[in-house]
Amino acid sequence: MIKVGIIGATGYAGAELVRILTGHKDTRIVWYGSRSYIEQKYADIYRNMFQIVDTKCLDDNMEELAGKADVIFTATPQGFCASVINEDILSKTKIVDLSADFRIKDVEVYEKWYGIEHKSPQFIKEAVYGLCEVNREQIRTARLVANPGCYTTCSILTAYPLAKEGIIDMNTLIVDAKSGTSGAGRGAKVPNLFCEVNENIKAYGVASHRHTPEIEEQLGYASGEKTVINFTPHLVPMNRGILATEYASLKKDVTAEDVKAVYDKYYKDELFIRILDEGVCPETRWVEGSNYVDIGFKLDKRTNRIIMMGAIDNLVKGAAGQAVQNMNLMFGLPEEEGLRLVPVFP
Repeated sequence: MIKVGIIGATGYAGAELVRILTGHKDTRIVWYGSRSYIEQKYADIYRNMFQIVDTKCLDDNMEELAGKADVIFTATPQGFCASVINEDILSKTKIVDLSADFRIKDVEVYEKWYGIEHKSPQFIKEAVYGLCEVNREQIRTARLVANPGCYTTCSILTAYPLAKEGIIDMNTLIVDAKSGTSGAGRGAKVPNLFCEVNENIKAYGVASHRHTPEIEEQLGYASGEKTVINFTPHLVPMNRGILATEYASLKKDVTAEDVKAVYDKYYKDELFIRILDEGVCPETRWVEGSNYVDIGFKLDKRTNRIIMMGAIDNLVKGAAGQAVQNMNLMFGLPEEEGLRLVPVFP
């Protein structure tokens, strides 16, 4: 039985980790860490856990937790994990970090986009970017995994095969993405109030969103060339889900059958990636509550472009589900253990 600690267990991603791991046959949560709710019963914060989780929240003492847990999930704001991690902790336990602290390999890029000093750059090179479908073998032997962001997971996986095969011009890639409000976290913020979000859609972080360099870096690895994109996220009035619509010019003359064959080459054996039939567009409602990624595409011969579309649940495949998928790989478990979650509808 794998002993699990969660720091940030009362945020949305942390709560989703609790939900998933409660149904995982090989894990036992030994630490529900939450700086805001120390000594409060977890089920009093999330009543869906009444008579399921009967324990109180603890603090965020990583040093103490490292001696009690086989793996620690840090579902915390940027900067926390980097500020507390050290060699002694990593010698005792594995870490899956859901923040951006170890996703970007260039520390200067991280500090520029996140506006904070990186406190432990010595671990950046070692950290494995936890996109399971791309870095599976490296994840298996990792001590420290950088769990990808929600927008980045959807954006990268949607374009990855075509970038890898040199089918799209990486200098023309535009990512237009929409997210539900849970992507902004559980903190009380005026822009996330019901009256601010309901009956509205808005762009934010235009030409400045912090997931931009992460997408560029990973698709740059895939394509083998420097990649600079336009990424525009939007907030929509729903709880969960991300839909990414991506546009790029074609470098090769391809048919829909050719494109489908490329996606199948990379994803046909991937349980959690579903390539839709031609003409079927992904929708967030068909992945809600699950670890699936639905991907569709449409060739536009008139403009010589391809439109790629991807949908995920931002809290599952975009956060907690992917983190558990990473944990399964790190401990030699079946990758899908605890994650065969059928999408919820309606």
